[in-house]
Amino acid sequence: MATKKLLDQYRDQLRIKQYSPRTEETYLKWVREYIRYHNPDLNRGQVAIHPSQMTVNEINQFIAHLVVERKISESTQNQALSAILFLYRHVLQITLDEIALTPLRPQKNKRVPTVLSKDEVRAVIANLDGIYKLMAQILYGSGLRLMECLRLRIKDVDFDNHQIIVHDGKGGDDRLTMLPDSLIPPLRQHILQVQATHRQDLANGFGAVHLPYALEKKYANAQRDWIWQYLFPAPNLSQDPRTGITQRHHIHETALQKAVKEAAQRAKIQKRVSPHTFRHSFATHLLQNGYDIRTVQELLGHKDVKTTMIYTHVLQRGGLAVKSPLDA
Repeated sequence: MATKKLLDQYRDQLRIKQYSPRTEETYLKWVREYIRYHNPDLNRGQVAIHPSQMTVNEINQFIAHLVVERKISESTQNQALSAILFLYRHVLQITLDEIALTPLRPQKNKRVPTVLSKDEVRAVIANLDGIYKLMAQILYGSGLRLMECLRLRIKDVDFDNHQIIVHDGKGGDDRLTMLPDSLIPPLRQHILQVQATHRQDLANGFGAVHLPYALEKKYANAQRDWIWQYLFPAPNLSQDPRTGITQRHHIHETALQKAVKEAAQRAKIQKRVSPHTFRHSFATHLLQNGYDIRTVQELLGHKDVKTTMIYTHVLQRGGLAVKSPLDA
């Protein structure tokens, strides 16, 4: 039996370890770029230098190229390096001297997040309608990240206990957060509409949805079960590139991003507003209301309280509620 190509082996390992399709696509892109950078004449028939023949020096050269010439962001640099290290650790089974990579690992600069006042939040939401308004209300009312909101399933909304269950959040952990009382009636109405769409999909021979952790193999009919459907399904059916199955995915993140940006412009908010701004505002407003930082940390799903501490810098009077001497 022929040995699989390197990138096919790489893709297999990503799927075995349950990486998302989005991460799979991004990591493959970086590995391709890494190989091409050290094989600029590859398309002209030149014999390729296989990654197994490359070491820390070649990785450092590629990262330096990204930093100096392409001037990509710190987070993107880290992403590229993580993709390459995955190749060596899990596909090539080569142990690198990763200490030698440390100086090139970019450190994120601390930046104060953009936070809206409560009036500004209300103004932006007032300029949204339909499903985008409901999603923005959940982002602000529950402190979810954009993709956490988009990936919610019907089963993740617990009306009786007034909570939302976030599965496999950033870092792979699950957590609970509150479901605002004011959102229960519109959310129930929305779910009735989603259920009607799902029934129509089933009647048309569709109704499947992507399941995490290969659950479709363990539970044969779970793909079409109501509880596994996305809370915010896409308006159209699409084909899963991995399985070829026609199904209904969740709304694409760019749709909400565009809607929020336009709503902020209509509200004449002179700040850079994105869906993630609602999460920043959620945390800051809780702290302003007197909730302790550990509670906010748990609701946000931060592993380290130091991450949550950033919001103490954007309170109305600073982290220690210090009053300016000018106002004394």
